[in-house]
Amino acid sequence: MTEQAKKYLSDISQAIDLIENFIADATSYNQFSEDLETLSAVERQIDIIGEAVNKLEKLTPQVKVDNGGKIHSYDYIDPSVIWAIVTNHLTPLNQEINALLR
Repeated sequence: MTEQAKKYLSDISQAIDLIENFIADATSYNQFSEDLETLSAVERQIDIIGEAVNKLEKLTPQVKVDNGGKIHSYDYIDPSVIWAIVTNHLTPLNQEINALLR
């Protein structure tokens, strides 16, 4: 794996860590959706994940990030979609990225 590919994987991992820190105190969708700063910060990190997954797959077509498509395949992002991504897809993506980094 190239150094650039490892950088993209590292960027994804870092974005996931930041999202987990941002939402650590959010215990419900309502609490999350009403906190515009957290919502905005999480949305930005999801964008970073999407860009890194796209660039990684273009650079290294043999490396597929299956759970990455569940993160960045949305045309329209609203708080409920972001919450669904965070609660349903982030952990599997994190596991997949960590396996690729090893």
